[in-house]
Amino acid sequence: MASDILSMGPLSQGPDMNRIRLMAEPSKKTASPLKALVPSKTKLTTIETKRIMSVLDETIHKVQLVTLLSYVTSSKEDLEGILGKDIAKAMREHADLCQVLLDRVSYLQGEEQQAQEEEELEDEARFRDRLLSLEQQKSHLPPLMQQIKESTKNLLRLLLSNPQAAGLLQMQAQGRSAGAQTFIDSLIELRGFLFEKLLTSPMEARDKAQFIQDVTKQNRSNQEAIGALEEELAVRMKDRNAEVEKENSVIQELKTQLHQVLKFSENSLHRSKREAEKQQKADFRASQARVAKIQQEILQLRSQFHNLVMENRETEQALRKKKYKVETEIENWIQKYDLEMGEKQEEYEELDTIHKEEKAQLDELRQRHDVLVEEFAQIREERETHSKKRVEDEQELRRMVRAATLIQAVWKGYLVRSMLKSRKKKRSKGKVKGKEKAKGGKAKGKKAAKGKK
Repeated sequence: MASDILSMGPLSQGPDMNRIRLMAEPSKKTASPLKALVPSKTKLTTIETKRIMSVLDETIHKVQLVTLLSYVTSSKEDLEGILGKDIAKAMREHADLCQVLLDRVSYLQGEEQQAQEEEELEDEARFRDRLLSLEQQKSHLPPLMQQIKESTKNLLRLLLSNPQAAGLLQMQAQGRSAGAQTFIDSLIELRGFLFEKLLTSPMEARDKAQFIQDVTKQNRSNQEAIGALEEELAVRMKDRNAEVEKENSVIQELKTQLHQVLKFSENSLHRSKREAEKQQKADFRASQARVAKIQQEILQLRSQFHNLVMENRETEQALRKKKYKVETEIENWIQKYDLEMGEKQEEYEELDTIHKEEKAQLDELRQRHDVLVEEFAQIREERETHSKKRVEDEQELRRMVRAATLIQAVWKGYLVRSMLKSRKKKRSKGKVKGKEKAKGGKAKGKKAAKGKK
C-alpha cells in the first residue's frame, strides 16, 4: 500500500476535453480500400451513446483537474487571488493531508528497511513485536487515505461549481509529469476507440472483420511472393558476384597499366621541374634588380612623407588656435542661449495658458461645427439629389433634341433622294429622245448619199 502511494506523482495537463467534438473526423485523404474501416456515421444518434461519451469526457476533465492539484499546492504564491478563498483553503487542507500521508508512508518504509537490515541482529520476539507495531501503524493509513479521497471529491465539487477557477487551474500545468500525461493521453485514446466502436453498427463490424481477413490472406500471398522473389534475388546475387570477380580481374590489369603511366608521368615531372628551376633563377635575378629600384623609390617617398608631416603639424597648430577661439565663442553663445531660453520659457507658459483657454473655446466651436456639419450634409444631400435630377432632365432633353435632329436629317435626306430620283428619270428620258433623233438623221444622210451616187 505504501509503495503504491509513493508511486503516485504529479500529473500534467492534457488537451481540453471541452473542445473534443462528439463526432468522428476521418481523414479526407483516406484511400478507397480503407473505407470499410471508417464508420458510415459521423455523429452519435442514441441517447445512451451520448451519455456514455459525456460520462467519459467528464471523467477525463476531472482527471485533468486532479492531476494539477499537487503542482498548484506546491506553488502557493497568489493562490487565493487566482482560485478564490474557499478553493485555496480546501487545497491547503488537501495538501496537509497528503503531506501527513507521505510522511507516515516514508516513516514506515524506513522502519521496514531498518527492520530487514537488523533482522539477523535482533531477537525473534523483539523482531515480531516490531513487525506488529508496524502493522498497527499501517492500519491507520486507510482512514487517512479515505479522508484524502473525500477531500479530493470536495475540491472537484468546488472547481466544477466555479468554471473560471477550473480554467485558471488548467492554465497552471507546467509541472505535470510525463507519466501522468501518458495516462491522460491513453484515456483520450480510449475515448477515440470507444467513440468509433459506438459509431460502428453490427453490419459494419462484420464488414470490418471480413476486410481484415481479406487483408491477412493478401498478406500471406504477398509473403509467399516475397519468398519467391528472395530466392530469385539470391540466384541473381550469385551471378552478380561472378560478374564482379571478372570485373576485378579487369581492374587489376588497368591498375598495372596505370602504374606504367605513373612512371612515365614522374619522368615528365622531373623534366618540368628542372625547367622550372632554371626559370626561377632567372626570375630571382630580375627581382633583385626590381628590389633595388623599389628601395630607392622608398627613400624618396620617406623624404616626401617627412616634409608633409612638418607641413601638417604647422596646419594643426593653426587649427588648434582656431578651435580654441571657436570654443570660447560657443560658450558665450550658450550663455546667451540660456538667457533667451529662460525668457522664452516664461513666454511659453503665458502662451500655454492662453492656448488652454482657446482650446476650451475651440471645443465649444467644434461642437457647434459638428451640428453645422450635420445640417450642411443634409443640405448637400438635397442639393445632390436636385443636381442629379437636373442632370437627368438635361440628358433627357439632349436625347429628345438629338432624336428630333436625327428624324429631321433622315426626312431631309429622304426628300433629297426623292428629288434626285425624279431628276434622273427626266434626264434619262431626254437622252433617249436625243439618241433616236440622231439615229434618224444618220439614216436620212445615208439614203441621200446613195441617191447621189
